Amino acid sequence: MWFSLFIVALAALVALHFWWRAKFRSQHSEQTTELDNFQRRQQETSVEAKAQQQVIFNSMLEGLLLLDRQRKIYLSNRAFNSFFNLPNELRGKTIVEALRLHELDDLLGRVESEQQVFGYEFKLPGFSERWLQVNAAVITNSAGEREGTILVFHDLTRLKQLERQREEFVANVSHELRTPLSLIKGYVETLLDGARDNPEVAERFLKIIERNTDRLDFLIQDLLTISALESGRMKLDLQPVNLPGLVEKVFAHLHTKAENKNVQLVNELSETTIQADANRLDQVLTNLLDNAIKYGRASGQVVVGANRLTTGKLELFVRDDGPGIPAEALERVFERFYRVDKARSREQGGTGLGLAIVKHIVQAHGGEVWAKSDLGKGTTFFFTLPTVE
Repeated sequence: MWFSLFIVALAALVALHFWWRAKFRSQHSEQTTELDNFQRRQQETSVEAKAQQQVIFNSMLEGLLLLDRQRKIYLSNRAFNSFFNLPNELRGKTIVEALRLHELDDLLGRVESEQQVFGYEFKLPGFSERWLQVNAAVITNSAGEREGTILVFHDLTRLKQLERQREEFVANVSHELRTPLSLIKGYVETLLDGARDNPEVAERFLKIIERNTDRLDFLIQDLLTISALESGRMKLDLQPVNLPGLVEKVFAHLHTKAENKNVQLVNELSETTIQADANRLDQVLTNLLDNAIKYGRASGQVVVGANRLTTGKLELFVRDDGPGIPAEALERVFERFYRVDKARSREQGGTGLGLAIVKHIVQAHGGEVWAKSDLGKGTTFFFTLPTVE
């Protein structure tokens, strides 16, 4: 009997052993599967996170550069590569190897010494004008040891250009204001010193003073106009405008100037209606025709005409037969205060803002303006405006 009980107990133990063994295998298999799934999810998350990180880096407008502790490139984003016209893969290279810029290599030494450098500016060699600002800092671990360096590059080119334009503008305005003011002051002092007692001299001096006060007034008015145009504060009153009639009106206004130089004004326009602000368009035509008369050939001809474009716009032109404009100056004539011949321009008068105002008024109408010239044969100014169907 005891033997039978022993056999039953042994059989039960063996069965229990195999049951636990099967259960362990099943649990181990499930755990292994869960572990594999967890690791796979972690890898997928890591890859996805890296991809998202790269997308974020590449969407930045600032150039980003990460260096390891050996000063070798670990990561660079798209903006950084674009700034320096570099290939996408730079990992493992030093700054000198990738950029050939010892100036940045020297900056790295300064960053490692000072821990961070902000607002460092430099001009890129090999570019007509490209300025960058760098903010850099050392990356450290929990023990305070340097792990690498991060550099952020910001493009300053546009800001530098605007600053230069501002300085040129202030200098030009100061000069334009100082010249007539000096003349006015000089003639007033002469009159006060006794010249006023001579009627002929006094009248001549007063006319000079009047002419220069007009010059100051024109300059201030033009400055206000171009400021309003550039800031968008000037609103256009768009109405159907009879173009030939407007040109004849401007001709009548400039008749005396043309007659003094024996310049013939020719209106080649057929009956045409355009959509424009009549007062501003008057200003455009007056500035262009005044320049054509002023700088054109004596006893010459100034022609106003138009060509209808397939785009639905009208291309107008003002053509003279004067000495022309050098090719390198054609793109700059619409800049504020730019003068092709400074001595001749100042002798002829004017504020130096006329063509800049023309450009902004035409652009406000949705048109374009440009110039073509043949030296010795004349210059033609073109601009486009919308027509009325």
